[in-house]
Amino acid sequence: MSSCDLRESLDVVLNLTQEEKQTVLIVDDEENNLQLLRRTFRGKYNLLMAHNGKEALDVVREHGDKIALIVSDQKMPVMEGTEFFKHVRESNPQIVKILLTGHVGTDILVSAINDCDLFQYILKPFDPEELKIAVENGISKFSMATNNKLFYKELRELFYKTIRAISNALETKDSYTNGHSLRVTLYSMILAKELNLSDSFMEDIEIAGLLHDIGKVAMPKNILCKNGKLTDEEFLVMKAHPVRGEKIVLNIKKLQLISEWVKSHHEKWDGRGYPDGLKGTEIPLPGRIIALADTYDAMTSTRPYRTALSHEVAISEIKRCAGTQFDPELAELFVKLSDKIDAARKNPEEYYKMYSFLGKNIDFKIFSEATQAS
Repeated sequence: MSSCDLRESLDVVLNLTQEEKQTVLIVDDEENNLQLLRRTFRGKYNLLMAHNGKEALDVVREHGDKIALIVSDQKMPVMEGTEFFKHVRESNPQIVKILLTGHVGTDILVSAINDCDLFQYILKPFDPEELKIAVENGISKFSMATNNKLFYKELRELFYKTIRAISNALETKDSYTNGHSLRVTLYSMILAKELNLSDSFMEDIEIAGLLHDIGKVAMPKNILCKNGKLTDEEFLVMKAHPVRGEKIVLNIKKLQLISEWVKSHHEKWDGRGYPDGLKGTEIPLPGRIIALADTYDAMTSTRPYRTALSHEVAISEIKRCAGTQFDPELAELFVKLSDKIDAARKNPEEYYKMYSFLGKNIDFKIFSEATQAS
């Protein structure tokens, strides 16, 4: 999304209330009151009418996604206002609710406010001007909530596209890394899901997986793409990429939480990893998860100096290195999930859609054919 596209989208969001009339549902069993309410709001809002709660509920079922606010009488036959509002709260919680009532008992009103998520109640007989102000305030609340939701959706999508752009910067530099970050992320998400981690935590792991190798953008191409084993000096240069990645990620405020995860994905359970020689649970959990996924993908992908290993050989290596290179419990779980991991390796697009929080911002064409190795 370009800055112009985003600006246009935000302009639409921020001017929504100026371009469209909001829809208000009015509910009252007395025809005279209904007509008074109609005259009070005619011309300013799109009006829907109902004569009792049950009839109004049918209107909400049909038009609930368009209704911004409901003004309802309390005492009505068939279904009273508070009972109707309880149903609305369950089915369409975004709709603002105003109750007209002749009852002033504190307990009843407090219960109505809490149980129905009531925005305001107006005592009958009502003053039309007071009701107008209450409705205007309610519409403002609805518009603000709607606008914020759309606004943050736009920002969220822009943020994720930025993440993909950063990740793509690395993948276009090295043919091996083309699709590597996505595959590592996919395997990490499968493992994280099995650990019953929260959605917000898994979302951060997804971003960390995509960016775990971003420090390699600073690596010389002759080292990054070398068609053979690295010399000790070259490997020393390559080992700097987790720290470089941490520094890149730290510059993005929203990503500061995951910077340690990016830095730690080459640490080893026995303390012989890099850059800090962390040991055991000193290594952040996401770093331990990504390390497993990263190693598995490295083994099952074709490298400049060797062809891909089979899934079975890679799983055997993970078993062998449990407790030394890898968290033993996570390694055991990874092996337990080996059939699912293998299926995801062979059909990454389908599985990524199942686990991804980034959704439509993913370009599945960059999954490398290396994943199809037997």
